[in-house]
Amino acid sequence: MLTLHRADVLLTGRGADPLPGGAVLVDGGRITAVGPYEELGARAPQARVRRWPGLLTPGLVLHGARELLEEAYHPDGQFEADALGTEPIAGAAELAALGLTEARRGNSARRAAQKLLARGVVAVSGRLTVPAVRTAVARSGLELLPPAAGEGAPGVRRAVSADPFEGLADVQDSFHGVVAAGGPARFAVFAAAAGSLREAGSAACVATVIGGRLLHRRR
Repeated sequence: MLTLHRADVLLTGRGADPLPGGAVLVDGGRITAVGPYEELGARAPQARVRRWPGLLTPGLVLHGARELLEEAYHPDGQFEADALGTEPIAGAAELAALGLTEARRGNSARRAAQKLLARGVVAVSGRLTVPAVRTAVARSGLELLPPAAGEGAPGVRRAVSADPFEGLADVQDSFHGVVAAGGPARFAVFAAAAGSLREAGSAACVATVIGGRLLHRRR
């Protein structure tokens, strides 16, 4: 099915000029065209149209995913909040006290992956060693990338955070690829204006699309 994603502003990649009223035409898991909405709408009048407020950009990548996914436990908000709270639990002693099974670690990673999708993340980088965690990441739709340079080196640690903008001087450095014809249908939409993505923050994510599938939509 053809789907036409229309946004107030389209930013196809790092350093690209913003396109007001831009749109992305998706067929299955691939992008077939990118350009002004009026042009693409006339080209594919049969396409289903999704209208998004704000800024459509490439999906984001989170570096240092091991700290978030394997070296922290994300409590189940429905069943564990009273005993464990709702914030991630980190630290060797704290995790040992929980007596985590591999199944619980996998469920924790699944909950963390949902937090990432809600921030426009489409890929994570890091060396994941727990099979249940790797499975949770794969099932979520997130792409697992090799560690970035220096990632995981002794003395170099990333805070346990689902925010892909954390520590970046330029938020566009978090873009994973570009939004282009022939490329994968993998992008995010934020309730932000062009040039204000830093101020809005990744929590302003409205929608996340991976492989043409809408994996997060703000309610």
